[in-house]
Amino acid sequence: MSASSPTVHASAVLIGDRAVLVRGPSGAGKSRLVLELIWAGQAGPLDAALLVGDDRVHLEAREGRLWVRPATQLAGLIEVRGLGLRRLDHAASAIVGWVVDLDAPDAARLPEPSALRTVIDGVELPRIPVGAGYSALLLVMAALTTTEGATSQQVQDDCSKGIGNHISPTIATD
Repeated sequence: MSASSPTVHASAVLIGDRAVLVRGPSGAGKSRLVLELIWAGQAGPLDAALLVGDDRVHLEAREGRLWVRPATQLAGLIEVRGLGLRRLDHAASAIVGWVVDLDAPDAARLPEPSALRTVIDGVELPRIPVGAGYSALLLVMAALTTTEGATSQQVQDDCSKGIGNHISPTIATD
């Protein structure tokens, strides 16, 4: 990666062979989510997870992929509120596979397909918008361990018919 690439206000964690890039305003819980994902990797629900960077990371698009690496001064450090900066093993770089946006204003119970994608430096990536009151850890773990179950159009049609839930009676009784 280019030594001159600017840093962005984000954190990243490597899970398996892809990184989860976590964006959000200061105090939104980026560091906390990264720690929770690392612990989930240690406990078994997720593949092994390793810190890439906390608070400031470098991003670079290369050959159709987005790479992330820690800011040099912060490599291996993560802020734990109430304890200060703590040291963890970390990856030198990783390919970004997911983007999580904390405090996302477009987070919805049944998001539009366009809300679940983002483009960074010309690279399109899956996106998880997390709104106030949503569990970031639960959403990320669900995204990483499940697959889509229904088309967005079907969900929208059910809701517009006033069915009251996202599952139509015909689906539930088939």
